[in-house]
Amino acid sequence: MKAPLTWLRSYCDPGLEAAALAERLSMTGTEVERVGRVGAPSGDGFVIGRVLAAEPHPNADRLRVCTVDAGQGESRTIVCGAPNVAAGQTVAVALPGAVLADGTKLRKAKLRGVESAGMILSEAEMEVGDDADGIVVLDGAGAGPGTALADVIAIAETVLDLEITPNRPDCLGIYGIARELHAITGAALAPAPWGDDAEPTGTDGVAALASVAVEVPELCPRFTARAFTDVIVGPSPLWLKARLTAAGQRPINNVVDITNYVMLLTGQPLHAFDLDLVPGGEIIVRTAAPGERMTTLDGVERSLDGESVVVCDRSGPTGLAGIMGGQVSEVSEGTTRVLLEVATWDGVNILRTSNLLALRSEASTRFEKQLHPDLAMRAQRVAAKLMVELCGARLAPGTIDVDSRPRSMDPLTVGYRPERADALLGMRIAPDRAGEYLDRLGFAVESDAGGALEVTVPADRRFDVVREIDLIEEVARVHGLDEHLPATLPGGGAVGGLARHQRLLRRIEDLLRDAGLDEAVTWSFVDRDRGGVPGLAERSPVSLHNPLSEEQAVMRTDLVGGLLAVAARNLAHGTDRVALFESGRAYLPERAPTGAAPLRGGFAGSRPAPVAEPHRIAAVLAGVGGRAGWRADDRPVDFYDAKGIVELVAAALGVDVGFAPTRRAFLHPARAAAVRVGGSGAGWVGELHPQLLERIGARSGAALELDLEPLLAGSAAGEEIYEDVTTHPAVAEDIAVVGDADLDAGTIRAAVLEAGGELLESAEVFDVYAGEQVPAGKRSLALRLAFRAPDRTLTDAEVEPLRARIVAALEATGARLRG
Repeated sequence: MKAPLTWLRSYCDPGLEAAALAERLSMTGTEVERVGRVGAPSGDGFVIGRVLAAEPHPNADRLRVCTVDAGQGESRTIVCGAPNVAAGQTVAVALPGAVLADGTKLRKAKLRGVESAGMILSEAEMEVGDDADGIVVLDGAGAGPGTALADVIAIAETVLDLEITPNRPDCLGIYGIARELHAITGAALAPAPWGDDAEPTGTDGVAALASVAVEVPELCPRFTARAFTDVIVGPSPLWLKARLTAAGQRPINNVVDITNYVMLLTGQPLHAFDLDLVPGGEIIVRTAAPGERMTTLDGVERSLDGESVVVCDRSGPTGLAGIMGGQVSEVSEGTTRVLLEVATWDGVNILRTSNLLALRSEASTRFEKQLHPDLAMRAQRVAAKLMVELCGARLAPGTIDVDSRPRSMDPLTVGYRPERADALLGMRIAPDRAGEYLDRLGFAVESDAGGALEVTVPADRRFDVVREIDLIEEVARVHGLDEHLPATLPGGGAVGGLARHQRLLRRIEDLLRDAGLDEAVTWSFVDRDRGGVPGLAERSPVSLHNPLSEEQAVMRTDLVGGLLAVAARNLAHGTDRVALFESGRAYLPERAPTGAAPLRGGFAGSRPAPVAEPHRIAAVLAGVGGRAGWRADDRPVDFYDAKGIVELVAAALGVDVGFAPTRRAFLHPARAAAVRVGGSGAGWVGELHPQLLERIGARSGAALELDLEPLLAGSAAGEEIYEDVTTHPAVAEDIAVVGDADLDAGTIRAAVLEAGGELLESAEVFDVYAGEQVPAGKRSLALRLAFRAPDRTLTDAEVEPLRARIVAALEATGARLRG
C-alpha cells in the first residue's frame, strides 16, 4: 500500500517528519517498508508562471518562443515545443537550477539560437501523469506568477510504502491509515469523507435503468449499484492524477480514476460499467460454468471453473467478481451512462480464484482479506459526489441494494476488563485511557461503574477484533509497548522446553553430524519427474496451484531425491566423497473423505484431499567410503555403510530394527532392504542402482530414508533407563546355522534372541558362507552369542538348556546347526 504523505496529512497531520512518522507507525503494528519519493527531489525552483506571449521560433517550425512571467519582477524567455502553448495560460515552470524528477538539473540553454531560461512542464515531466505531448495548463488554479508550484500541486511527493498485514484491510485505505495516525499520536482526524452524499438529479430512478439478481448470496453478501446519466468522460483534473500517480496508479479517464481514487481512499474497491453496453441494464451474479471463458480488462481471455464468481449480463460474463472487470462493458470516451457497482465478496473464494488464474489486482488484494458489507455504501457516497463534480453526471434517484449478509457479519460487542489487561500486559493502563485509545480507533465504548468497558467493534475491524484479548492488544500497541512496557524478568521458574519427540530428533541430528555427515536443507517444491530418477516418487504428489516454476510444481514425497541432486552437484565440482543427511517432512496425499460435499471458497474448488506430512531422516553416501592411506587403499561405499547408519540411529533411540529384502527401482536389486520396527515399516536402505550412480557421476553410493514416527514410537529413549554395570563375565559361544538362501538373517537372529531369554545378552551375525561345504541353495550364517547374568557368572550347565532351546527354535524356522 503506497500512501502519499500530502494526501494522508489532509486527513490527519501529526506534525512529524516522514521518517519519524514511519517509525511511529512501524512500532505500533503498521509496518512501513520504506519512505520513497515521487516527482522531483524537492520543490525548489518550481513556480507558477503566466505566458505573456507565444511566438513562432525563427529557426524551428515546431518550437515557440514564449515570454513568461515567473514572478521575479521580470519576464523571461522560454523556448517550448508543446503544440498547446498559448498566450494567457497559467503554467508550471521549472527555473534554471531546478532538479527534475529524472535527476536532470536545469540550466539556461540555447535552442536553435534562442536562449531559454527555464522549462514549461508537461504531466510526464512533473510525474503526475503520462501526457508528454502538451504542457500542463493550470487556469483556475487561483495562484499568481511566482507562487511555489508545491502550493498548487505536489510536485515533490513523499510516499510511505506500507506492508499491511492480512488482518488489517482497513489500512488498505488512506482514511484508515489516517485513523491509525490519529489513534497513535492523538492528532486531529478530519471527518470521514463518506459523511455526505450527492443529491439525485436524474429523472428516472435506478430501478428503471438497471436490475441486479444475486444467485450466490453466500459468495456475494452485498451488491449495491447506482446509475449516472449525462456522464462526460475525459481527463481527470491534475490533483486527481497526481494523487493516483503517487499511489502507484496510472490515470486513465475521470470515471475509472474516480473508482481507483475511492478504493485507495476508503479501502473498498468499485467497478464502473458502461450502462449502454449492459443489455436491459440487467446484472446477474452467479458462478461460472466449468470452462466458461471471458476476456478481462488486461486483454487476456481466461477459462473459468465452476467455483469462480462472475458478474454477467444477459449475454454472458462482464466481469470477474472482485478481481477484474471485462472488456465487454468497459467505460470509454463515448460512455454517457454509467452503472457503478460496489459489492462485498467472499474473501476465501476471491483468493482461490485469484490463485487459480494467477491474476492479482488491487481489488482482489482487498477482497481476499474479507471486507464488511457496511463499507459498500461508504464508497458509493464518495464516488457519487466525485461523479457529479468531475464528470458533470446526474445521479439517478435510489440505490439497488441486494443485502444477503450472514449473521456472522452482524455488529459485535466485546467486553474489556482493565484488571485482565493489566495482568496480561504487566503494566497499568487506566480504564479511561484504554477507552480513549479504542475511541480513536473507531470503536464505540461504554463503561460501567466498575470500570469495565463494553466495546462495539466497527465494521472495518469486524473480522479482526472478536475477543477481549484482541481489544487488549489494540490498547497496548496504541499505548506504546516500546515506550511504556517495563523490562522485567519472568516470575517463577523456567518455563517451556522441548517435547520428547523434539529431544529425540535433535539427538538423531547431532549423532549424524558427529558421525561425519553434513546436514543439507533441500526444496520442499520439486519437479514432477523427480529429476528423471525412476521409481523415486511413492505416489502421485500434491500439485501446487500457482508454482514458482515447472521445476517446483509439486510437493516432495521423499527427501532422498533432493539429497541426490546435491550429491550430484558436489561430485561434479570435484568432491570425491559426499556424506549428506536431511531432517524434514515429506508430503503424501491421502484419500479424500468419501461423500465429502463440495467446499465453496476452497483452493481446489471442492474439499481438498488431506495431506500427510511425515517427518523423515534421509542420507546419501557417494564417492569413496574410506580414504586411501599407507595401510589401505580407498574403498567404495556399500550397503553396509548405509545400514550402519540405520543401526547407529536405532541404538541411540533404543529401538530394535529388522531388515528384510526389498526392491526399489533406484536401488541395487540385490542390495536393498526394508527397515522394520516391531513388524511395521520404518523406511528403507540400500546401494544405489548402477544407472543412477552413472547419472549422478559417482562410482559407488548408498542411501536410506527413515520415518521418524515408528522409530520414536518404539524408542525406549527419552525417559532414560539406567542399569548397573555388572562385573560378571559373559559366556560366549559361536554357532553356525545352515538355512535356505532366501531365509533372511533377521528372522534367524530374532528366533535366537527369543529362545535365549533374558540371559542371552546379544546375538550378532559375524560371517556368511555359501559354497562347496553347504548344500546347493543353502547358506551358512555364523552368530556370536553372549550369555550373562547380572548377579553371578553363568556355568556351562546353566547355558546348555538355553542352547538347546535356541537349536529347537532354529529348526522351527527351517534352519539347523551346521555339522
